[in-house]
Amino acid sequence: MEVTRLSVLDLVPVRTDQTTADAIAASVALARTADDLGFTRYWVAEHHNMPAVAATNPPVLVAVLAAATARIRLGSGGVMLPNHAPLVIAEQFALLEAAYPDRIDLGVGRAPGSDPVTSHLLRAGRQDQVDTFADDLTALSLMMRPEGVQLSLGGRSYPLAATPAARTAPRVWLLGSSMYSADLAAAQGLPYVFAHHFGGEQTLAALQRYQSQFQPSPETPEPTTIAVVNAAVAATQEEADRLTLGQRRSMWRLRSGQTLAPQELVEEAEADPLPAAAQQAADDFARSWFVGTPESVAAGVTALAAEFGTDEVMVSPIAGAYRGTPADASPAREETLRLLAKELV
Repeated sequence: MEVTRLSVLDLVPVRTDQTTADAIAASVALARTADDLGFTRYWVAEHHNMPAVAATNPPVLVAVLAAATARIRLGSGGVMLPNHAPLVIAEQFALLEAAYPDRIDLGVGRAPGSDPVTSHLLRAGRQDQVDTFADDLTALSLMMRPEGVQLSLGGRSYPLAATPAARTAPRVWLLGSSMYSADLAAAQGLPYVFAHHFGGEQTLAALQRYQSQFQPSPETPEPTTIAVVNAAVAATQEEADRLTLGQRRSMWRLRSGQTLAPQELVEEAEADPLPAAAQQAADDFARSWFVGTPESVAAGVTALAAEFGTDEVMVSPIAGAYRGTPADASPAREETLRLLAKELV
């Protein structure tokens, strides 16, 4: 079995036994593992005001991870562009590219990644009446090019570049889970990442729409796609299932409107079982996940890549931890990558 490329998406989860510093240290170790194993890229997400997620600032995390690795591409999965001024993001990622040339990806999304109050604060109280996402995405790409962009202001040309003497630019990707993102990625000639891990019902239709409507660009002459999946791999199916107990319960709480609290350890989840209906709902959320032995998960990932015609599969390792696990480590997530790499990389 063979997948063209495998990559990693990391939300930098926080367990009940971890501080923020511990969670970041565990992600640094996970990124080093992915680097050593030959994974193509390692991306971190953007979420705000969530006790279970430490990935609040992708460019800061990318800098930390890039300094700790040697080869793997680092990036955002993604920066939620409506939360930020495009020039700020362009400057941040242009500097990262200058420091780590040909290793930086800028994945961009449209969702808020937070609750309404936090989103309001992130946007400095702005109440945008017009959706400018498509235009902001174009401007972001132009400002990061080595030549920058020329603005017309008051009849005069004004040069603007994200950094003064760039030689290369980060690769821009569009993230999404809907037909809107498929259409926009195709129209702008961008590589496209579909969030199959939470929008699985539309995956095939969206990827087919993107591929059929794709307009080539200088940076992306052909349609290029990644599908994101949740995965937990262990020596046995039973072990893999146990390691996802905390994540299943977290997703049930999130979908039922509760606070996304730090992820429970396996023993904590087992000691406080959910009511039967809630447990069934939690298990239903996990139906599209890849949980099991190395052979079964590798077969599932390979079949998914073939079905969707994706160039790459990005794995979000969701395995939890047992009581007594070092707080600054996530050995079960690392093992997911190791076992999967033996089969596919």
